[in-house]
Amino acid sequence: MLLSADTPPAIADALGYLQHHLQELTERQNASEYVINNPLTGLTAQIQQLTRLVTSPTSAPTVAPPPIPTSLPSINPPLPVPSTPSKQRTRPKLPSSPDFSSERSSSQAFFNSCTLYLCLAPEQFSCNEEKILWTLAFFKDR
Repeated sequence: MLLSADTPPAIADALGYLQHHLQELTERQNASEYVINNPLTGLTAQIQQLTRLVTSPTSAPTVAPPPIPTSLPSINPPLPVPSTPSKQRTRPKLPSSPDFSSERSSSQAFFNSCTLYLCLAPEQFSCNEEKILWTLAFFKDR
């Protein structure tokens, strides 16, 4: 800002002081916006990726491991099984996903944990909306 030659020195000093602090505040605001927007961008991308996973379960995501086959192809015909009372197979207890802390370093582990649980326990969810809401329930504030 240009000041006229007849501006008193005290006013010129005060204006210079205010301009300096305004510049500092602007720099702080830009830094704060970066700190907020950077994780927000990562979370938005993860939510979009989870939404794509949930809405199209037939196409496997690039980061998820391939599904584990429930039966292996056999070369020889199966052997007869002696007649015994059938036991129902129990599934091991799966831990639910950990809370997501919005730290970028833990985002891949969180995504993998959610994907694994959704793949191994599909009977717990009746629709895609339930899968999305279950995943979003682990997003916590700091």
